[in-house]
Amino acid sequence: MMTFPVRDRLTILIFLSIIGISNLFAQVKSSDCWPSFRGDAQLTGNAPVLIKPPFRLLWTFKTGDAIKSSAVIWDGTVFIGSNDGYIYAINSTGKLKWKFNAGNSVEAPPLILGNTIYAGTMAGNLFALNAKTGAVRWKYSADSQISGAANFSISEDRKSTSILVGSYDFNLHAVDVLTGKALWKYESGNFINGSPAISGKFAIFGGCDGFLHLVNTYDGKAPDKIELGTYIPASAAILGDKVYFGNYDGVFHCFDLKTKKILWKTEGGGPFLASPAIGSGKVITGSQNRYIYCFDAVNGQLQWKFKTLGKVDASPVIAGNLVIAASTDGRLHVIDISTGTEVWVYEIGSAIFSTPAVTSKMIVVGAQDGKVYVFGQ
Repeated sequence: MMTFPVRDRLTILIFLSIIGISNLFAQVKSSDCWPSFRGDAQLTGNAPVLIKPPFRLLWTFKTGDAIKSSAVIWDGTVFIGSNDGYIYAINSTGKLKWKFNAGNSVEAPPLILGNTIYAGTMAGNLFALNAKTGAVRWKYSADSQISGAANFSISEDRKSTSILVGSYDFNLHAVDVLTGKALWKYESGNFINGSPAISGKFAIFGGCDGFLHLVNTYDGKAPDKIELGTYIPASAAILGDKVYFGNYDGVFHCFDLKTKKILWKTEGGGPFLASPAIGSGKVITGSQNRYIYCFDAVNGQLQWKFKTLGKVDASPVIAGNLVIAASTDGRLHVIDISTGTEVWVYEIGSAIFSTPAVTSKMIVVGAQDGKVYVFGQ
């Protein structure tokens, strides 16, 4: 098993110490990067950019099979997994930099942290790869598939960092960022399909066991879990003390971390496999009933809903006053966040399960035709 060279270890430790000083549990993001599945450790799905349509297709890149993984963007490079079993690094003009054979389908979105890519496979392997070369730094194996993105948490003394990832082996796994060695694992009652959101010292995720789990990232203990009665396939999003998530029965919730109570919930939606985005006092999510919903973040009142022609399993992204959302109708929709009016649309023509990655320079999404599509001005 490979581990980090001393030089890279020092770089990562310095990088993580900067993160810890500025915001202990916030991933570093800026207008020109999208470093994780939802842009930050809280999974808010909010891009700190102001972009304006119309957009144009800049380039495409063809992989060997369908793409369900979502992209991350760092230093002008797009990283994405494919069902062909490879993880790809593609430069800003659409040329391949490297590809890594992960041995099995890669549906989980990657995470980039400290010049390292972390990505799980449907065989249950979590790889740490050198972001510049694709070389393996370490490999960790769960007992079943990894469908959700990895996230990260900094230790109580701020001297170490763990990578957190859920698996269909029912466990949330915590592994050391530098060595890939297991630190702890927390067993839920069923599959873990989504990514854990991080708030302070807690990792928060919904399970297929019908519970919302709050797991202490320092020791893997769970002082609280809230029974919701049906399974939660998507990742939650956190803003302050509020956790937002939907379940398979079409109920969308706002949970208060201080009181450990549901503040509000809405009923009547279809199954929520998309994770919500939070911004401008609104919560945006998509459903398998073909609608994109906008709720008031404070009281849950419906602000608007937009109907697509297919299921919305890809998670929407908020970018300033725009909502960027993909659907199995094969379209990339751009919607005004205030009115719910579509202001731009591009028909890819192939179902999209991949969540858009958004920066000031590009919008990136993968499709079932095996192509990565990149849009810009």
